[in-house]
Amino acid sequence: MNVLAFDIETIPDVETGRKLYGLIGLSDDDTARAMFQKRRQDTGGSEFLPLHLQRITAISIALRSGEDFKLWTLGTLDSSEAEIINRFYEGIEKYTPDLVSWNGGGFDLPVLHYRALLHGIAAPRYWETGETETGFRYNNYLSRFHWRHTDLMDVLAGFQPRGAAPLDEIAQMLGLPGKLGMHGSKVWEAYLDGGIERIRNYCETDTLNTYLLYLRFELMRGRLQRDRFSDECARVRKVLTHANKPHLNEFMAAWAQTFDHPQSA
Repeated sequence: MNVLAFDIETIPDVETGRKLYGLIGLSDDDTARAMFQKRRQDTGGSEFLPLHLQRITAISIALRSGEDFKLWTLGTLDSSEAEIINRFYEGIEKYTPDLVSWNGGGFDLPVLHYRALLHGIAAPRYWETGETETGFRYNNYLSRFHWRHTDLMDVLAGFQPRGAAPLDEIAQMLGLPGKLGMHGSKVWEAYLDGGIERIRNYCETDTLNTYLLYLRFELMRGRLQRDRFSDECARVRKVLTHANKPHLNEFMAAWAQTFDHPQSA
């Protein structure tokens, strides 16, 4: 079975913002400021933009396939949004993985839908619901209650909005590092400063938190025994150690050993 945990990072879609709000001629920064201001007026305080006004700047992947575990961010520092989205859906076409996310049903996937629509990106396997493959009829990527996509936040909350919790807090509760390097609210600022690499690194650590929480979830529901769970954690540690990248080394240093052996926590 292939498991693909993922996370996206976004910035304001200033091009669409200019069209919708008559902001032609403004810089990207000034356009975003105007979009945030309008959002504050519409919501009574929140600057969080509607999902259709989010532009994807990074997609990170943690893939468990066969005996391998891999962690990477799609594309390069210079890749276009269309390229990284296309690569994401190509991975689904190739591996038909079980997707794992934290709030992916409420944020990541809808944003991907809108951006794929914008760029004209085909993703037939992702959108399959049983018309051509009967196996997808009762287990597809689109249903909230199917396992082909597990939104951990939604599932652990019992599908109740009042039960939802932040990834950062649940990760730290269990002995994982949680947020490292920045916060989602700082991504636009980092982007304007040319910090694409920092954004990609941050996205990778969020993806790691998500994948490791998924392992604990699999332990909790009996699909992993404790020794196998510890082995899977060791597999991830080995990959991160071999990669020897500063942001992954920081993650390793903050990753408590008690997470790997919950019976001793």
